[in-house]
Amino acid sequence: MAHSTPASDGVVRPDGTPYAVAKDESDWQSDLTPLEYHVLREAGTEAPFVGEYTDTKTQGIYRCRACSAELFRSDAKFDSHCGWPSFYAPLAKDSVVYLEDRSLGRLRTEVRCATCGGHLGHVFEGEGYGTPTDLRYCINSISMTLEPLPE
Repeated sequence: MAHSTPASDGVVRPDGTPYAVAKDESDWQSDLTPLEYHVLREAGTEAPFVGEYTDTKTQGIYRCRACSAELFRSDAKFDSHCGWPSFYAPLAKDSVVYLEDRSLGRLRTEVRCATCGGHLGHVFEGEGYGTPTDLRYCINSISMTLEPLPE
């Protein structure tokens, strides 16, 4: 069985409802850079420790790079030293959707944008980080943009 990707799953959320933002794959390819498309639509992963938001401390709102939906707030970001930006909670419970991912031969939980279905990364539980939720949303920088808070 092929691995589920936003490109292969089309315009339907895991619960069967349509994504609010839906495009043909050719439109996604023309709107995104090749690396953005690979991560957001083909469920790829950017290299660790190279993403623009891995170490940033800028206060603001992280949005989906594909559709601009609000995903995470900087106050939920923490230093996990895993190589990708880490958050302990999404902005709102309905801002992301979750899918079972067995692509590496073990069970993981994939995180996608609830508005367009773009692949964001994965969420892990029980790793012992001192966060309020004991969750680590490990998110590709290339999947997001950061809107800084006004000064």
